[in-house]
Amino acid sequence: MNIIKRNGKEVAFDSVKIKAAIVKANEEVVPVERLTLEQIEDMTNDVVKQCDDMGRAMGVEEIQNLVEDALMNVGAFAIARKYITYRYKRALVRKSNTTDDQILSLIECTNEEVKQENSNKNPTVNSVQRDYMAGEVSKDITRRLLLPEEITKAHEEGIIHFHDSDYFAQHMHNCCLVNLEDMLQNGTVISETMIERPKSFSTACNIATQIIAQVASSQYGGQSISLSHLAPFVDVSRQKFIKEVRAEFENEGVIVTEEQVKRLAEVRVKNEIKRGVQMIQYQVITLMTTNGQAPFVTVFMYLNEVEEGQVKEDLALIIEETLKQRMLGVKNEQGIYVTPAFPKLIYVLQEDNIREGSRFYELTKLAAKCTAKRLVPDYISEKIMKELKEGYCYPCMGCRSFLSVYKNEKNEGKFYGRFNQGVVTLNLVDVACSSKGDIDEFWKIMNERMELCYKGLMCRYERLKGTPSDVAPILWQYGALARLKKGETLDKLLVDGYSTISLGYAGLCECVKYMTNESHTGEKGLAFGLEVMQYLNDRCDEWKEQTSLAFSVYGTPIESTTYKFSKCLQKRFGKIPGVTDKNYITNSYHVNVTEEIDAFEKLTFESQFQKLSPGGAISYVEVPNMNNNIDAVLAVMEHIYEHIMYAELNTKSDYCMECGYDGEIVINNDESGKLVWECPHCGNRDQDKMSVARRTCGYIGTQFWNQGRTQEIKERVLHL
Repeated sequence: MNIIKRNGKEVAFDSVKIKAAIVKANEEVVPVERLTLEQIEDMTNDVVKQCDDMGRAMGVEEIQNLVEDALMNVGAFAIARKYITYRYKRALVRKSNTTDDQILSLIECTNEEVKQENSNKNPTVNSVQRDYMAGEVSKDITRRLLLPEEITKAHEEGIIHFHDSDYFAQHMHNCCLVNLEDMLQNGTVISETMIERPKSFSTACNIATQIIAQVASSQYGGQSISLSHLAPFVDVSRQKFIKEVRAEFENEGVIVTEEQVKRLAEVRVKNEIKRGVQMIQYQVITLMTTNGQAPFVTVFMYLNEVEEGQVKEDLALIIEETLKQRMLGVKNEQGIYVTPAFPKLIYVLQEDNIREGSRFYELTKLAAKCTAKRLVPDYISEKIMKELKEGYCYPCMGCRSFLSVYKNEKNEGKFYGRFNQGVVTLNLVDVACSSKGDIDEFWKIMNERMELCYKGLMCRYERLKGTPSDVAPILWQYGALARLKKGETLDKLLVDGYSTISLGYAGLCECVKYMTNESHTGEKGLAFGLEVMQYLNDRCDEWKEQTSLAFSVYGTPIESTTYKFSKCLQKRFGKIPGVTDKNYITNSYHVNVTEEIDAFEKLTFESQFQKLSPGGAISYVEVPNMNNNIDAVLAVMEHIYEHIMYAELNTKSDYCMECGYDGEIVINNDESGKLVWECPHCGNRDQDKMSVARRTCGYIGTQFWNQGRTQEIKERVLHL
């Protein structure tokens, strides 16, 4: 059994220290009020048992709370006062500098919580450490100076989660849809260098990757680009190749037909597409931004985003090459093809690609094969999205954050060049447990918590308000999001629905379970779950009216926060079966990972909640190895098209570098009870010698996860 020290370092549990602390406090009271050594021994053993029963590494503060409770329970109030006084004095000493220990533990790679905070960051790399160090300073400033005390307190207690406080000190936004079309067609500026309209497809791809890197270094969330913005440059290359081929034959004195010229030019076009797509894939994977990771980018593949004709045919060629290259994978340091985390791919299902015999069905079959092997692409149903988004179909920003519909002065829908200001997430499980099951008390607490979330979200708006465009020229001056003048503020982009601001929620499943004593897949549970979701939307609508800000309900992925929330819940309410007895809580509206449910039933069921999560949502089904059952993948895809806006298939893609095993790496308990990844073939447990790809929050993670998320992955049941 291990404990987590205040600096984040995980060390072996030592009960002697607990006993010693009680003995020290015991010696400071008058003899008549002292405990016997036998009583202290029993108390120590009881605390140790409580820690062991938690099934995870406990924090020092949590253990000290258990000691205080134990002293109170036996009436040793004088000893408890001495113990509390000692804790208070030590806390004052620590508060004299709140970041030193954290930063030092980051540098020495001993901070277990930070090491597993982001499943796509390697904490041993200097650039990641630098980002985390800056983040610790930012969190400290945010906690002490920038946020109201009630927001900080609620965040620390796990009542809400104020996302990305490690970037809040700077004037940065969350995620965006890059207006790649504007930047490529009209030119841009990167690092004070003018970039003109590209003269070929491969050059356009090269510029796109530079834009991606610059954008990633200027914000803290995900970004998305569309292949439709690159498609027009295929014909630019084509016309260039036609001229070149024609000139080559003329120089040789060879007479050929125009058809022969075009046919030879088309061979060069396809090679150009291959090079361009390869450039995007490899540059995105190998680039490292200022936050120490590859850019968190999503590539959108939507055939109906362009007009009929040559440009659509060219877009189909780009999509085909993108899928082929992603299906192949990328080589690791041993030269073995593995699954990369980024770029994330989204393929839009539409009427002319979803059924056998339809015009682009072969592309859809290729997408299915790619999903079976490499976990992507994910799928958006054009049909359902248009029903939910006023007739529009467009990508999410990163993994799941969706913009609300916004129309420009010409009454045309505008999506690229827009962004999200930030997220504050409500812990629904805490609301339920705090109410003790009383429905009137539940809604009373919900109202109070909504006010906290509103104040937190308004802090995000106020932090961006007045920000000059100069803070990130690539975003605000040179077309990624806007073309503002130097010195002009972002203010007009924050209001009237141009950008969104997100009210997140987590743990609907456990909230409903506590309040109704059944899953939200049950009749009573479903009714209550939908009522909660409608309430969140109604409050966002009220805030919109009050402020002109585009508040929206967002199904939070809570990658590492799931563990934080569960620990806070156990601290406040103990272990409640089916509610707080796991080291994780369920993402957003999802069916609990342990609940047996058919893939098709799950997608249909969760579609009801996607409608009520307009600010962001994604559903998934957990499937086994599907490489030999592509027909089943296609059946799921057709069901997605008919029933749900946005969904994915979760499979596995692993490799052991010790023995060459390429099946599923499993999760087991080590000698201390900690969950570890292990090769079932050779027993390898060294995470540096295995490649593991798992989807945890709408995107793929490859750097492993904290204990809460690891337990969630371990307990997933198959839906197919």
